[in-house]
Amino acid sequence: MLKSNKDKLVMQSAQGKIHSPTHRAAYRVNSTGHGQVLPSVGGICYNVKIGDSAMQLVGDHVEPGVSIKNDIEIENNALMILSCIGNEAKVVSGEAKGAKGFVTGGHGGIEHTLIHFEQEDLEKMAINDNILVKCFGIGLEYEGYEDIHFMNIDPGLLEKIGVEETEGGLSLPVVTKVPAHLMGSGIGSPSAASGDYDIMTGDLEANEKYGVNDLKLGDLVLLEDCDNTFGRQYLKGSASIGVVVHSNCIQSGHGPGICVIASSKSSRLKGRIDPKANIVNYLS
Repeated sequence: MLKSNKDKLVMQSAQGKIHSPTHRAAYRVNSTGHGQVLPSVGGICYNVKIGDSAMQLVGDHVEPGVSIKNDIEIENNALMILSCIGNEAKVVSGEAKGAKGFVTGGHGGIEHTLIHFEQEDLEKMAINDNILVKCFGIGLEYEGYEDIHFMNIDPGLLEKIGVEETEGGLSLPVVTKVPAHLMGSGIGSPSAASGDYDIMTGDLEANEKYGVNDLKLGDLVLLEDCDNTFGRQYLKGSASIGVVVHSNCIQSGHGPGICVIASSKSSRLKGRIDPKANIVNYLS
């Protein structure tokens, strides 16, 4: 039976405000050289939630549910690093005060923590409402598998997803396996304990071949030959598993964002194909 150190992990609060949508310029230039005006990051997305398509939205880097941020940079850094997918989030100000949801990921660059709430709660929320996160999961390890690094994931959610021992390693369900050459924006980041990096979607044949066109927000995917243990890099034989946290993007080098939840420099981390491997199916 697998044994973890979850009883030794620290649960700590972090807090942010619902962050207004932002735009640097009206037009974004797509990979074919054409300018488009599209909704993008931030705010409250009333009709985009985990479980929805990550590829078919008329938008760019769209974040499902509610996007929060702390105005103080070092406090926002803590919110991004400590928050784990599946952590409980609670509205602590405004008309929706008391409503509960859960973290669905973190989006690097804009440095947003993303939260899922029920529709009736979204309708009561407003920009600048405060949301408290019960951060829990940093430092999670499984006995005998310390070389497999877990991050950005609530231990309770991980248990529901189902970690299995297999051929001397551990496996998690994934909807597809993505080769390293498709990973783009975010490569070279010094740590994968915060934020995400993108599957590039400029090659239409590759999108079809590797199942990228079918990705949904919240899907679990295996990244082949991708080492995220101490920063993001290519490493033959390594593996990472992550969750789709934001939608496709029109810019070259970008695409649906992957927040890594497990990584190993060896082949001891594996993915088993399951078309239902989406966090919406493990959390209510």
